[in-house]
Amino acid sequence: MAKGDRLVTRRRFLLSSAGLLSALALSRIPGDRKSGPEALPFGGKIVGPSYDLGHRLLKGDFPRPANERRVPVIIVGGGIAGLSAGWKLRKAGFQEFEILELEPEVGGVSRSGENAIGPYPWGAHYVPLPTEESRAVGELFEELGVIEGRTAGGKPAYQEKYLCFSPQERLYIHGRWQEGLLPVLGATRKDLDHFQKFKEIVFEFKRRRGKDGRKAFAIPMEMSSRDSDLLALDRISMREFLTQQGLDSPPLHWYANYACRDDYGCHYGEVSAWAGLHYFCSRDEAGDSDDSTVLTWPEGNGWIVKKLENKLRPKIRTHSLVYRLEDTGKEVRVDYYDPVENTSTRIHAHQVVCSCPRIFAPYLIEGNNRTDSSYLKEFQYSPWMVANLSLSSIPREDSGMSLAWDNVIYNSPSLGYVVATHQSLATHLPKTVLTYYYAMVEGSPMQERTRLLQMSWKEWAEFIIRDLSPAHPNIRDLISNLDIFRWGHAMVQPRVGFIWGEARRRAAHPHGNIFFAHSDLSGFSIFEEAQYRGVLAAEKILAEQKIPFSSSL
Repeated sequence: MAKGDRLVTRRRFLLSSAGLLSALALSRIPGDRKSGPEALPFGGKIVGPSYDLGHRLLKGDFPRPANERRVPVIIVGGGIAGLSAGWKLRKAGFQEFEILELEPEVGGVSRSGENAIGPYPWGAHYVPLPTEESRAVGELFEELGVIEGRTAGGKPAYQEKYLCFSPQERLYIHGRWQEGLLPVLGATRKDLDHFQKFKEIVFEFKRRRGKDGRKAFAIPMEMSSRDSDLLALDRISMREFLTQQGLDSPPLHWYANYACRDDYGCHYGEVSAWAGLHYFCSRDEAGDSDDSTVLTWPEGNGWIVKKLENKLRPKIRTHSLVYRLEDTGKEVRVDYYDPVENTSTRIHAHQVVCSCPRIFAPYLIEGNNRTDSSYLKEFQYSPWMVANLSLSSIPREDSGMSLAWDNVIYNSPSLGYVVATHQSLATHLPKTVLTYYYAMVEGSPMQERTRLLQMSWKEWAEFIIRDLSPAHPNIRDLISNLDIFRWGHAMVQPRVGFIWGEARRRAAHPHGNIFFAHSDLSGFSIFEEAQYRGVLAAEKILAEQKIPFSSSL
Protein backbone atom coordinates (compact mmCIF):
# COMPACT_ATOMS: atom_id res chain seq x y z
CA MET A 1 0.00 0.00 0.00
CA ALA A 2 1.33 3.44 -0.89
CA LYS A 3 2.20 5.73 1.98
CA GLY A 4 -0.32 8.31 0.90
CA ASP A 5 -3.10 5.72 1.29
CA ARG A 6 -2.31 4.99 4.91
CA LEU A 7 -4.61 6.59 7.46
CA VAL A 8 -2.21 6.61 10.40
CA THR A 9 1.09 8.44 10.24
CA ARG A 10 3.10 8.03 13.34
CA ARG A 11 3.15 7.53 17.01
CA ARG A 12 2.98 10.88 18.83
CA PHE A 13 3.95 9.66 22.24
CA LEU A 14 3.98 11.68 25.42
CA LEU A 15 5.76 14.88 26.13
CA SER A 16 4.85 15.71 29.63
CA SER A 17 7.57 16.14 32.25
CA ALA A 18 6.21 13.29 34.39
CA GLY A 19 9.33 12.36 36.29
CA LEU A 20 8.25 13.92 39.56
CA LEU A 21 4.93 12.11 39.76
CA SER A 22 6.64 8.86 38.80
CA ALA A 23 9.08 9.45 41.61
CA LEU A 24 6.25 9.86 44.10
CA ALA A 25 4.70 6.57 43.10
CA LEU A 26 7.93 4.65 42.72
CA SER A 27 9.19 5.72 46.11
CA ARG A 28 6.49 3.57 47.73
CA ILE A 29 7.43 0.35 45.94
CA PRO A 30 10.07 -2.07 47.27
CA GLY A 31 13.03 -3.09 45.14
CA ASP A 32 12.99 -5.60 42.28
CA ARG A 33 12.07 -9.20 43.00
CA LYS A 34 13.98 -12.20 41.73
CA SER A 35 12.05 -14.12 39.13
CA GLY A 36 12.85 -17.74 38.45
CA PRO A 37 16.14 -19.62 38.38
CA GLU A 38 16.99 -19.28 34.69
CA ALA A 39 19.51 -16.55 33.98
CA LEU A 40 19.19 -14.38 30.90
CA PRO A 41 22.18 -14.29 28.52
CA PHE A 42 22.43 -10.50 28.74
CA GLY A 43 22.43 -7.76 31.35
CA GLY A 44 20.58 -4.54 31.94
CA LYS A 45 18.91 -2.40 34.56
CA ILE A 46 15.84 -0.41 35.46
CA VAL A 47 16.33 3.33 35.26
CA GLY A 48 13.91 6.09 36.07
CA PRO A 49 13.16 9.25 38.02
CA SER A 50 14.73 10.23 41.35
CA TYR A 51 12.70 7.93 43.60
CA ASP A 52 14.33 8.93 46.90
CA LEU A 53 13.54 12.58 46.28
CA GLY A 54 9.94 11.71 45.55
CA HIS A 55 9.70 9.91 48.87
CA ARG A 56 11.27 12.88 50.63
CA LEU A 57 8.74 15.21 49.03
CA LEU A 58 5.94 13.11 50.49
CA LYS A 59 7.43 13.43 53.97
CA GLY A 60 8.24 17.11 53.52
CA ASP A 61 11.36 16.98 55.69
CA PHE A 62 13.43 19.60 53.94
CA PRO A 63 15.92 21.90 55.65
CA ARG A 64 14.81 25.49 56.09
CA PRO A 65 16.01 27.80 53.30
CA ALA A 66 19.53 28.92 54.16
CA ASN A 67 19.85 31.30 51.22
CA GLU A 68 17.55 33.77 49.51
CA ARG A 69 17.74 35.52 46.17
CA ARG A 70 15.54 37.33 43.68
CA VAL A 71 14.70 36.12 40.20
CA PRO A 72 11.76 37.79 38.42
CA VAL A 73 10.45 34.64 36.71
CA ILE A 74 10.85 31.00 37.76
CA ILE A 75 9.92 28.03 35.57
CA VAL A 76 9.24 24.85 37.55
CA GLY A 77 10.09 21.80 35.45
CA GLY A 78 12.35 21.33 32.44
CA GLY A 79 10.17 19.24 30.16
CA ILE A 80 9.13 20.44 26.71
CA ALA A 81 6.60 22.94 28.15
CA GLY A 82 9.11 24.44 30.58
CA LEU A 83 11.89 24.62 28.00
CA SER A 84 9.48 26.20 25.51
CA ALA A 85 8.50 28.86 28.05
CA GLY A 86 12.17 29.68 28.52
CA TRP A 87 12.73 29.68 24.76
CA LYS A 88 9.98 32.26 24.25
CA LEU A 89 11.14 34.51 27.11
CA ARG A 90 14.67 34.48 25.71
CA LYS A 91 13.47 35.26 22.17
CA ALA A 92 11.68 38.32 23.52
CA GLY A 93 14.94 39.53 25.03
CA PHE A 94 13.88 38.74 28.60
CA GLN A 95 16.76 37.09 30.45
CA GLU A 96 15.75 37.32 34.11
CA PHE A 97 14.43 33.80 34.60
CA GLU A 98 15.55 30.36 35.76
CA ILE A 99 14.36 26.84 35.04
CA LEU A 100 14.37 24.55 38.11
CA GLU A 101 14.48 20.84 37.26
CA LEU A 102 14.33 17.98 39.77
CA GLU A 103 16.30 15.50 37.67
CA PRO A 104 20.00 15.59 36.73
CA GLU A 105 18.92 16.45 33.18
CA VAL A 106 16.06 18.27 31.49
CA GLY A 107 13.66 16.84 28.93
CA GLY A 108 10.94 15.04 30.87
CA VAL A 109 9.63 12.17 28.77
CA SER A 110 11.53 13.54 25.78
CA ARG A 111 14.71 12.38 27.45
CA SER A 112 17.25 10.24 25.61
CA GLY A 113 20.26 8.04 26.28
CA GLU A 114 23.34 6.81 24.45
CA ASN A 115 25.63 3.78 24.44
CA ALA A 116 28.47 2.47 22.25
CA ILE A 117 26.03 1.79 19.40
CA GLY A 118 24.54 5.28 19.42
CA PRO A 119 21.83 7.53 20.90
CA TYR A 120 18.26 6.38 21.51
CA PRO A 121 15.02 7.84 22.92
CA TRP A 122 13.54 7.12 26.33
CA GLY A 123 10.12 8.35 25.31
CA ALA A 124 8.94 10.87 22.73
CA HIS A 125 10.67 10.10 19.47
CA TYR A 126 9.24 12.14 16.62
CA VAL A 127 7.23 15.18 15.57
CA PRO A 128 4.78 15.15 12.65
CA LEU A 129 5.18 17.91 10.08
CA PRO A 130 3.84 21.10 11.71
CA THR A 131 0.32 22.21 10.85
CA GLU A 132 -0.47 25.73 9.66
CA GLU A 133 -1.77 26.60 13.12
CA SER A 134 1.35 25.24 14.87
CA ARG A 135 3.19 28.51 14.31
CA ALA A 136 5.50 28.13 17.28
CA VAL A 137 6.67 24.71 16.07
CA GLY A 138 7.43 26.14 12.63
CA GLU A 139 9.27 29.07 14.19
CA LEU A 140 11.39 26.76 16.34
CA PHE A 141 12.16 24.41 13.46
CA GLU A 142 13.27 27.27 11.25
CA GLU A 143 15.56 28.41 14.05
CA LEU A 144 17.01 24.89 14.43
CA GLY A 145 17.49 24.37 10.69
CA VAL A 146 14.86 21.63 10.45
CA ILE A 147 12.96 23.87 8.02
CA GLU A 148 15.49 25.23 5.55
CA GLY A 149 13.29 27.27 3.26
CA ARG A 150 10.00 27.41 1.40
CA THR A 151 8.67 25.71 -1.69
CA ALA A 152 7.37 27.66 -4.68
CA GLY A 153 3.91 27.25 -3.15
CA GLY A 154 5.04 28.68 0.17
CA LYS A 155 5.06 25.37 2.05
CA PRO A 156 7.97 24.48 4.38
CA ALA A 157 10.96 22.71 2.83
CA TYR A 158 12.52 20.33 5.34
CA GLN A 159 16.12 19.27 5.80
CA GLU A 160 16.14 15.78 4.26
CA LYS A 161 18.19 14.09 6.98
CA TYR A 162 15.50 14.90 9.56
CA LEU A 163 12.67 13.34 7.54
CA CYS A 164 12.05 9.70 8.42
CA PHE A 165 13.84 7.44 5.96
CA SER A 166 12.01 4.67 4.13
CA PRO A 167 10.72 2.13 5.06
CA GLN A 168 8.80 3.99 7.73
CA GLU A 169 6.41 1.45 9.22
CA ARG A 170 5.36 -2.15 8.94
CA LEU A 171 2.99 -4.58 10.65
CA TYR A 172 3.57 -8.25 11.53
CA ILE A 173 0.31 -10.10 10.89
CA HIS A 174 -0.59 -13.67 9.90
CA GLY A 175 3.03 -14.75 10.23
CA ARG A 176 4.56 -12.16 7.92
CA TRP A 177 5.36 -8.47 7.60
CA GLN A 178 3.33 -6.03 5.53
CA GLU A 179 4.07 -2.39 4.74
CA GLY A 180 1.98 0.12 6.70
CA LEU A 181 -0.04 -0.27 9.88
CA LEU A 182 -3.54 -0.64 8.43
CA PRO A 183 -4.04 -4.46 8.50
CA VAL A 184 -4.75 -5.11 4.82
CA LEU A 185 -3.01 -8.49 4.73
CA GLY A 186 -5.76 -11.10 4.96
CA ALA A 187 -8.50 -8.47 4.98
CA THR A 188 -11.93 -9.55 3.74
CA ARG A 189 -14.03 -7.60 1.25
CA LYS A 190 -16.06 -6.27 4.18
CA ASP A 191 -12.89 -5.16 5.96
CA LEU A 192 -11.71 -3.29 2.89
CA ASP A 193 -15.10 -1.61 2.50
CA HIS A 194 -15.01 -0.49 6.12
CA PHE A 195 -11.45 0.78 5.73
CA GLN A 196 -12.62 2.86 2.79
CA LYS A 197 -15.68 4.20 4.61
CA PHE A 198 -13.55 5.23 7.57
CA LYS A 199 -11.08 6.90 5.23
CA GLU A 200 -13.95 8.90 3.70
CA ILE A 201 -15.15 9.97 7.18
CA VAL A 202 -11.64 11.15 8.00
CA PHE A 203 -11.41 13.03 4.71
CA GLU A 204 -14.69 14.85 5.36
CA PHE A 205 -13.60 15.92 8.83
CA LYS A 206 -10.25 17.12 7.48
CA ARG A 207 -12.07 19.30 4.92
CA ARG A 208 -14.66 20.64 7.34
CA ARG A 209 -14.63 24.18 8.64
CA GLY A 210 -16.96 25.07 11.49
CA LYS A 211 -19.41 27.94 11.71
CA ASP A 212 -16.60 29.84 13.44
CA GLY A 213 -14.34 29.30 10.41
CA ARG A 214 -12.03 26.95 12.27
CA LYS A 215 -10.90 23.46 11.35
CA ALA A 216 -12.92 20.67 12.91
CA PHE A 217 -9.73 19.34 14.50
CA ALA A 218 -6.71 21.60 14.81
CA ILE A 219 -3.30 21.60 16.46
CA PRO A 220 -3.07 23.32 18.91
CA MET A 221 -6.42 21.89 19.96
CA GLU A 222 -7.66 25.23 21.31
CA MET A 223 -7.85 26.40 17.68
CA SER A 224 -10.41 23.71 16.81
CA SER A 225 -14.01 24.56 15.95
CA ARG A 226 -16.53 24.79 18.77
CA ASP A 227 -19.48 23.61 16.67
CA SER A 228 -21.85 21.76 19.01
CA ASP A 229 -22.00 18.57 16.97
CA LEU A 230 -18.21 18.35 17.02
CA LEU A 231 -18.00 18.93 20.78
CA ALA A 232 -20.66 16.25 21.24
CA LEU A 233 -18.10 13.73 19.98
CA ASP A 234 -16.31 14.21 23.29
CA ARG A 235 -19.26 12.60 25.06
CA ILE A 236 -18.93 9.20 23.38
CA SER A 237 -15.99 6.84 23.02
CA MET A 238 -14.06 6.16 19.85
CA ARG A 239 -15.38 2.62 19.86
CA GLU A 240 -18.97 3.90 20.13
CA PHE A 241 -18.36 6.27 17.23
CA LEU A 242 -17.22 3.45 14.96
CA THR A 243 -20.22 1.35 15.96
CA GLN A 244 -22.61 4.25 15.30
CA GLN A 245 -21.13 4.56 11.81
CA GLY A 246 -21.86 0.88 11.15
CA LEU A 247 -18.16 0.03 11.18
CA ASP A 248 -17.58 -3.29 12.93
CA SER A 249 -14.60 -4.70 11.03
CA PRO A 250 -12.26 -6.31 13.64
CA PRO A 251 -9.08 -5.17 11.83
CA LEU A 252 -10.41 -1.60 11.68
CA HIS A 253 -11.25 -1.69 15.38
CA TRP A 254 -7.77 -3.03 16.15
CA TYR A 255 -6.32 -0.18 14.10
CA ALA A 256 -8.35 2.50 15.91
CA ASN A 257 -7.52 0.97 19.28
CA TYR A 258 -3.83 0.85 18.38
CA ALA A 259 -3.92 4.55 17.48
CA CYS A 260 -5.53 5.42 20.83
CA ARG A 261 -3.12 3.30 22.85
CA ASP A 262 -0.23 4.73 20.86
CA ASP A 263 -1.09 8.41 21.08
CA TYR A 264 -3.06 8.56 24.31
CA GLY A 265 -2.05 5.55 26.40
CA CYS A 266 -5.71 4.58 26.67
CA HIS A 267 -8.09 1.94 25.29
CA TYR A 268 -10.35 3.18 22.49
CA GLY A 269 -13.38 2.14 24.54
CA GLU A 270 -12.41 4.87 27.03
CA VAL A 271 -10.94 7.50 24.70
CA SER A 272 -13.23 10.36 23.69
CA ALA A 273 -14.29 10.08 20.04
CA TRP A 274 -13.25 13.71 19.64
CA ALA A 275 -9.71 12.79 20.69
CA GLY A 276 -9.73 9.62 18.61
CA LEU A 277 -10.76 11.50 15.48
CA HIS A 278 -8.30 14.29 16.23
CA TYR A 279 -5.52 11.72 15.83
CA PHE A 280 -6.60 10.99 12.27
CA CYS A 281 -8.01 14.34 11.13
CA SER A 282 -5.77 17.11 12.47
CA ARG A 283 -2.77 16.97 10.14
CA ASP A 284 -2.28 19.22 7.11
CA GLU A 285 -1.14 18.15 3.69
CA ALA A 286 2.65 18.24 3.52
CA GLY A 287 4.73 20.75 1.59
CA ASP A 288 7.57 19.11 -0.31
CA SER A 289 7.17 15.83 1.58
CA ASP A 290 4.77 12.90 1.71
CA ASP A 291 2.02 13.78 4.19
CA SER A 292 2.69 10.62 6.21
CA THR A 293 6.30 11.68 6.75
CA VAL A 294 7.50 12.63 10.21
CA LEU A 295 10.56 14.34 11.61
CA THR A 296 12.75 12.11 13.71
CA TRP A 297 16.25 11.71 15.07
CA PRO A 298 18.23 8.77 16.51
CA GLU A 299 17.66 10.11 20.04
CA GLY A 300 14.05 11.00 19.26
CA ASN A 301 12.82 14.30 20.65
CA GLY A 302 15.89 14.31 22.84
CA TRP A 303 17.50 16.04 19.85
CA ILE A 304 15.14 18.99 20.31
CA VAL A 305 15.77 18.96 24.06
CA LYS A 306 19.52 19.22 23.51
CA LYS A 307 19.11 22.14 21.11
CA LEU A 308 16.87 24.00 23.57
CA GLU A 309 19.17 23.14 26.45
CA ASN A 310 22.14 24.62 24.59
CA LYS A 311 20.25 27.88 24.13
CA LEU A 312 19.06 28.01 27.73
CA ARG A 313 21.98 26.40 29.56
CA PRO A 314 22.86 29.41 31.78
CA LYS A 315 19.23 29.55 32.91
CA ILE A 316 18.84 25.85 33.82
CA ARG A 317 19.38 24.62 37.36
CA THR A 318 19.13 20.81 37.70
CA HIS A 319 18.98 18.81 40.96
CA SER A 320 16.43 21.39 42.14
CA LEU A 321 13.27 20.02 43.71
CA VAL A 322 10.66 22.74 44.16
CA TYR A 323 8.63 21.82 47.23
CA ARG A 324 6.76 25.03 48.03
CA LEU A 325 5.15 27.91 46.12
CA GLU A 326 3.52 30.77 48.02
CA ASP A 327 1.81 33.64 46.24
CA THR A 328 1.61 36.51 48.75
CA GLY A 329 -0.03 38.88 46.29
CA LYS A 330 3.14 40.95 46.07
CA GLU A 331 5.49 38.13 45.09
CA VAL A 332 5.76 34.37 44.72
CA ARG A 333 8.09 32.64 47.15
CA VAL A 334 9.71 29.57 45.62
CA ASP A 335 11.44 27.10 47.94
CA TYR A 336 13.57 24.38 46.39
CA TYR A 337 15.90 21.69 47.66
CA ASP A 338 19.33 20.76 46.28
CA PRO A 339 20.04 17.09 47.15
CA VAL A 340 23.69 17.39 46.15
CA GLU A 341 24.39 20.16 48.67
CA ASN A 342 21.58 19.12 51.06
CA THR A 343 20.43 22.73 51.24
CA SER A 344 17.25 24.64 50.55
CA THR A 345 16.99 28.02 48.88
CA ARG A 346 14.17 30.57 48.69
CA ILE A 347 13.67 32.61 45.53
CA HIS A 348 11.53 35.74 45.52
CA ALA A 349 9.84 35.91 42.10
CA HIS A 350 7.24 38.07 40.41
CA GLN A 351 5.74 35.20 38.42
CA VAL A 352 6.08 31.43 38.19
CA VAL A 353 5.42 29.03 35.33
CA CYS A 354 4.46 25.67 36.84
CA SER A 355 5.17 23.18 34.06
CA CYS A 356 4.92 19.97 36.06
CA PRO A 357 1.83 17.76 35.59
CA ARG A 358 -1.21 19.75 36.67
CA ILE A 359 -2.39 17.32 39.34
CA PHE A 360 0.81 17.92 41.27
CA ALA A 361 0.36 21.68 41.68
CA PRO A 362 -1.91 21.52 44.78
CA TYR A 363 0.89 19.76 46.66
CA LEU A 364 3.27 22.63 45.90
CA ILE A 365 1.10 25.71 46.27
CA GLU A 366 0.83 27.01 49.82
CA GLY A 367 -2.73 27.81 50.80
CA ASN A 368 -4.21 25.92 47.85
CA ASN A 369 -6.99 23.94 49.51
CA ARG A 370 -6.84 20.49 47.98
CA THR A 371 -10.58 20.05 48.33
CA ASP A 372 -10.94 23.06 46.02
CA SER A 373 -8.88 21.09 43.52
CA SER A 374 -11.09 18.01 43.56
CA TYR A 375 -11.84 18.53 39.87
CA LEU A 376 -8.26 17.43 39.20
CA LYS A 377 -9.40 13.87 39.90
CA GLU A 378 -10.62 13.95 36.30
CA PHE A 379 -6.97 13.98 35.23
CA GLN A 380 -6.01 10.32 34.76
CA TYR A 381 -2.45 9.44 33.70
CA SER A 382 -1.31 6.30 31.95
CA PRO A 383 1.78 4.34 32.96
CA TRP A 384 4.25 3.29 30.28
CA MET A 385 7.22 0.97 30.15
CA VAL A 386 9.92 1.83 27.63
CA ALA A 387 12.90 -0.45 27.00
CA ASN A 388 16.02 -0.06 24.92
CA LEU A 389 17.37 -3.32 23.52
CA SER A 390 20.96 -3.28 22.28
CA LEU A 391 21.37 -5.98 19.62
CA SER A 392 24.64 -7.59 18.56
CA SER A 393 23.32 -7.88 15.00
CA ILE A 394 20.30 -6.91 12.91
CA PRO A 395 17.41 -9.43 13.21
CA ARG A 396 17.29 -11.84 10.29
CA GLU A 397 14.27 -11.38 8.01
CA ASP A 398 13.20 -14.49 6.07
CA SER A 399 10.59 -12.38 4.28
CA GLY A 400 13.26 -10.22 2.70
CA MET A 401 11.63 -7.09 4.16
CA SER A 402 14.13 -4.94 6.03
CA LEU A 403 13.55 -3.32 9.40
CA ALA A 404 11.32 -0.26 9.22
CA TRP A 405 11.60 2.69 11.54
CA ASP A 406 8.32 1.74 13.27
CA ASN A 407 7.62 -1.99 13.68
CA VAL A 408 4.31 -3.22 15.13
CA ILE A 409 2.95 -6.70 15.90
CA TYR A 410 -0.78 -7.26 15.35
CA ASN A 411 -2.70 -8.05 18.56
CA SER A 412 0.41 -7.51 20.67
CA PRO A 413 -0.07 -5.91 24.10
CA SER A 414 2.77 -3.53 23.21
CA LEU A 415 3.04 -0.79 20.60
CA GLY A 416 6.07 -2.40 18.98
CA TYR A 417 9.44 -0.75 18.60
CA VAL A 418 11.31 1.91 16.67
CA VAL A 419 14.85 1.43 15.38
CA ALA A 420 17.17 4.05 16.88
CA THR A 421 19.78 3.61 14.13
CA HIS A 422 17.22 4.02 11.34
CA GLN A 423 18.29 7.60 10.59
CA SER A 424 21.99 6.76 10.51
CA LEU A 425 23.81 7.76 7.32
CA ALA A 426 26.32 4.91 7.73
CA THR A 427 26.27 2.37 4.90
CA HIS A 428 26.72 -0.66 7.16
CA LEU A 429 25.52 -1.02 10.73
CA PRO A 430 26.27 -4.42 12.28
CA LYS A 431 24.52 -3.50 15.55
CA THR A 432 21.39 -1.60 16.44
CA VAL A 433 19.16 -0.42 19.30
CA LEU A 434 15.42 -1.12 19.38
CA THR A 435 13.26 1.19 21.51
CA TYR A 436 10.25 -0.79 22.72
CA TYR A 437 7.03 0.90 23.89
CA TYR A 438 4.31 -0.53 26.10
CA ALA A 439 1.33 1.61 27.13
CA MET A 440 -0.28 -0.25 30.00
CA VAL A 441 -4.03 -0.10 29.37
CA GLU A 442 -5.29 -3.52 30.45
CA GLY A 443 -6.49 -2.34 33.88
CA SER A 444 -7.11 0.96 35.62
CA PRO A 445 -4.19 3.42 35.71
CA MET A 446 -3.66 2.64 39.40
CA GLN A 447 -3.66 -1.12 38.83
CA GLU A 448 -1.30 -0.84 35.89
CA ARG A 449 0.99 1.54 37.77
CA THR A 450 1.28 -1.00 40.56
CA ARG A 451 2.10 -3.75 38.06
CA LEU A 452 4.65 -1.52 36.35
CA LEU A 453 6.47 -0.90 39.60
CA GLN A 454 6.26 -4.38 41.09
CA MET A 455 7.62 -6.32 38.12
CA SER A 456 11.35 -6.97 38.27
CA TRP A 457 13.84 -6.30 35.50
CA LYS A 458 13.94 -10.02 34.65
CA GLU A 459 10.16 -10.28 34.50
CA TRP A 460 10.01 -7.30 32.14
CA ALA A 461 12.83 -8.70 30.01
CA GLU A 462 11.01 -12.03 29.64
CA PHE A 463 7.77 -10.19 28.83
CA ILE A 464 9.50 -8.30 26.01
CA ILE A 465 11.15 -11.44 24.62
CA ARG A 466 7.82 -13.31 24.58
CA ASP A 467 6.15 -10.40 22.83
CA LEU A 468 8.79 -10.05 20.10
CA SER A 469 9.56 -13.75 19.55
CA PRO A 470 6.74 -14.48 17.05
CA ALA A 471 8.24 -11.91 14.69
CA HIS A 472 11.87 -12.43 15.76
CA PRO A 473 12.36 -16.03 16.99
CA ASN A 474 16.06 -15.48 17.75
CA ILE A 475 15.67 -12.14 19.53
CA ARG A 476 16.81 -13.57 22.88
CA ASP A 477 20.20 -14.49 21.42
CA LEU A 478 20.68 -11.10 19.75
CA ILE A 479 20.21 -8.94 22.86
CA SER A 480 23.47 -7.79 24.45
CA ASN A 481 21.83 -5.37 26.91
CA LEU A 482 18.28 -4.42 27.88
CA ASP A 483 17.51 -1.33 29.97
CA ILE A 484 14.03 -0.39 31.14
CA PHE A 485 12.50 2.99 31.99
CA ARG A 486 9.32 3.07 34.09
CA TRP A 487 7.08 6.08 33.50
CA GLY A 488 4.46 6.03 36.24
CA HIS A 489 2.50 9.04 34.93
CA ALA A 490 3.59 9.29 31.32
CA MET A 491 0.62 11.10 29.76
CA VAL A 492 -2.84 12.34 30.56
CA GLN A 493 -5.69 10.25 29.13
CA PRO A 494 -8.36 11.99 26.99
CA ARG A 495 -11.22 9.96 28.38
CA VAL A 496 -14.86 10.49 27.43
CA GLY A 497 -15.98 13.98 28.47
CA PHE A 498 -12.52 15.23 29.44
CA ILE A 499 -11.39 17.27 26.42
CA TRP A 500 -14.24 19.77 26.52
CA GLY A 501 -15.20 19.23 30.15
CA GLU A 502 -15.07 21.69 33.02
CA ALA A 503 -12.07 20.11 34.78
CA ARG A 504 -9.61 20.77 31.97
CA ARG A 505 -10.82 24.35 31.51
CA ARG A 506 -10.58 25.12 35.23
CA ALA A 507 -7.11 23.61 35.47
CA ALA A 508 -5.77 26.04 32.88
CA HIS A 509 -6.67 29.13 34.95
CA PRO A 510 -3.68 30.71 36.73
CA HIS A 511 -3.41 30.78 40.51
CA GLY A 512 -2.58 34.42 41.15
CA ASN A 513 0.88 34.91 39.66
CA ILE A 514 1.41 31.18 39.15
CA PHE A 515 0.76 30.16 35.54
CA PHE A 516 0.30 26.55 34.49
CA ALA A 517 1.96 25.12 31.40
CA HIS A 518 1.79 21.42 30.60
CA SER A 519 0.48 19.31 27.75
CA ASP A 520 -2.15 17.82 30.07
CA LEU A 521 -3.96 21.18 29.92
CA SER A 522 -4.76 20.28 26.30
CA GLY A 523 -6.15 16.90 27.30
CA PHE A 524 -3.49 14.85 25.52
CA SER A 525 0.28 14.82 25.39
CA ILE A 526 1.94 15.58 22.09
CA PHE A 527 4.92 17.82 21.39
CA GLU A 528 2.92 20.61 19.79
CA GLU A 529 0.55 20.90 22.75
CA ALA A 530 3.35 20.94 25.31
CA GLN A 531 5.16 23.64 23.37
CA TYR A 532 1.94 25.64 22.94
CA ARG A 533 1.23 25.63 26.67
CA GLY A 534 4.77 26.72 27.52
CA VAL A 535 4.82 29.52 24.95
CA LEU A 536 1.32 30.67 25.98
CA ALA A 537 2.38 31.00 29.63
CA ALA A 538 5.53 32.88 28.62
CA GLU A 539 3.56 35.32 26.47
CA LYS A 540 1.14 36.02 29.34
CA ILE A 541 4.09 36.87 31.55
CA LEU A 542 5.69 39.06 28.88
CA ALA A 543 2.41 40.94 28.54
CA GLU A 544 2.15 41.47 32.30
CA GLN A 545 5.77 42.61 32.41
CA LYS A 546 4.94 45.02 29.55
CA ILE A 547 7.78 43.63 27.47
CA PRO A 548 7.14 43.99 23.71
CA PHE A 549 7.12 40.73 21.74
CA SER A 550 5.80 39.18 18.55
CA SER A 551 3.41 36.37 19.34
CA SER A 552 4.44 32.88 18.25
CA LEU A 553 0.88 31.57 18.54
